[in-house]
Amino acid sequence: MACFLVPATEAIVTTIVTKVAKSKMQEPVALKNGSSNKATDADADFKIPFSRKLKWLSNLLWGGSLLLAFEHMWHGEIQPWFPFLTAASNPQDATVMLHEMSTIGVSMAVLVTAIWVVMVLVSSAMEKKALKAQSAIN
Repeated sequence: MACFLVPATEAIVTTIVTKVAKSKMQEPVALKNGSSNKATDADADFKIPFSRKLKWLSNLLWGGSLLLAFEHMWHGEIQPWFPFLTAASNPQDATVMLHEMSTIGVSMAVLVTAIWVVMVLVSSAMEKKALKAQSAIN
């Protein structure tokens, strides 16, 4: 009924945090490509800034939330007039809606965030590997 609101709320928060982090971002650290001894501007890799990694989470959450909102609209659970959510017009349905948000919605947001954490860990491991390769070349 309204499970998409929880990841959408997290998406709003992560979007704001991403904008703040990006405004405070420093210059990226250049890493040499492992294929050559001389680093040029064309073949230099950069350490991925945290603001970009946070944008990954934001994009995952926005995409999932929009897809879920479309699915709920398709099934008639969202209407173009107030109270927008059909479950919000009836107190018994509102209780079911809040239960769904607290179980399904939170579970989806946690799962997407956990997948993002794995993505960040993998990218960090790849950055460390590139940094070791760079130090081995020098």
